[in-house]
Amino acid sequence: MDYLALTLAGILSAGAPLVLATLGETLTERAGVINLSLDGTILLSAMTAFAVAFLSNNPWLGLLASVAVGIATASIVALMGPVLGKSQLAVGFILTLFCRDLAYFLGHPFARQLGPELPVWTIPGIRELPFIGQVLGHHSPVVYLSLILTVYLWWWLFSTRSGLDVRAVGEEPWAAFARGIKVQRLRIVYTLMGGALVGLAGGAFSLAVKPGWGRPQGAEGAGWIALAIVIFGGWHPLRAALGAYLFATLQVLGIHLQEQLPGLPAPLFQVAPFPVMILTLLLVNVGKASWFQDLTFRYPGLKRWLSRWQVTAPAALGTDFRPEKET
Repeated sequence: MDYLALTLAGILSAGAPLVLATLGETLTERAGVINLSLDGTILLSAMTAFAVAFLSNNPWLGLLASVAVGIATASIVALMGPVLGKSQLAVGFILTLFCRDLAYFLGHPFARQLGPELPVWTIPGIRELPFIGQVLGHHSPVVYLSLILTVYLWWWLFSTRSGLDVRAVGEEPWAAFARGIKVQRLRIVYTLMGGALVGLAGGAFSLAVKPGWGRPQGAEGAGWIALAIVIFGGWHPLRAALGAYLFATLQVLGIHLQEQLPGLPAPLFQVAPFPVMILTLLLVNVGKASWFQDLTFRYPGLKRWLSRWQVTAPAALGTDFRPEKET
């Protein structure tokens, strides 16, 4: 029982940065904007968080700096995309390469240094509970924040007027504009808010989950995985968080299997979660293939089961919206 509880606690801890990044990108894409700079942003914000924490001896300042980096990167995406109408895909891809190289260049003096970490919080009344206390009672604050934000964004997105406005902007921007919604303003605001969460994910890596900075950092590829999880999650906060924890589970299991199967090469366990996530994405989207549609025509039960898992992107995702005057 203790082993299971500790494993689940490890999954919550390892999955926290991915949850934050996927929630941020889900929010951005729900507003109709694609931000492909996640991978570079996570690395740059992780480096900045550790550097600021190292120099100030204050991990909270480092975490705040990581949020600022995420907002700064997202502001470039917002400026070049919604404001100027340039290709969001091209801008995001260039930014992720630039931020990655900038992180390793500027972070070289801080590589392999010991620095402060975020504290571990113990929740009174929960820590003493059997099993649940071991799973939930003793974590970094970013773990608790990721859990709270998952539930809050799910409620906010589907139960509030402002959440409805965001979904309307991502689905039918012209209809939203006709109803008086400030489409461009909302796209910019939620691109910046999503970027803040992505930056926070980087800070969570270097100050809590994988403390320190170096090359490789251990967060490489996390942004691309987060983008894939957004699709897997169907642009839904709860399903996106589930996908992030699924990937974290694969990582944790890889560590345990590496201990039990020492004869297999270590890189095999490190890369195994990536093809598994790719396979999952293929299964989620296989229902759109013509041959599968024929198969579901023969077996209606298969279609009913698959309909629960099929995902559809926001209709206006990545499209340009340029009214002559937004009143």
